[in-house]
Amino acid sequence: MKKDKIIYYIATGLITALMLMSAGMYFVKYDMVSEVFTKLGFPTFIIYPLAVLKLLGLVAIWSRKSISLKEWAYAGFFFDFVLALAAHIYANDNEYAASAVALVLLGVSYLYDKKVFGSLSQAH
Repeated sequence: MKKDKIIYYIATGLITALMLMSAGMYFVKYDMVSEVFTKLGFPTFIIYPLAVLKLLGLVAIWSRKSISLKEWAYAGFFFDFVLALAAHIYANDNEYAASAVALVLLGVSYLYDKKVFGSLSQAH
């Protein structure tokens, strides 16, 4: 059980670091991020809302106050990472590694969350 908790906290901590850096860049380096979003075919008006949702998703995952909200946060991150991975592959810009790593870390975090804290039907 201790090994499972360590794996969960490492994977979730790395996802957290990745999302904090990402959201931070969305706020601090808006022009650069806007340029990348345009190259990938995404509208730039979603940059600030996406940054806020990334931060709220982290709160939902770490707080474990609501199982449903936590599941939605994991789902939101999953779709964010899959869409980012697909967009980078489609754009052929060789910038897909972070998305792929994030997807793997998210899967590990999610699976070990279930292993450490219980199934969906149990309150955490």
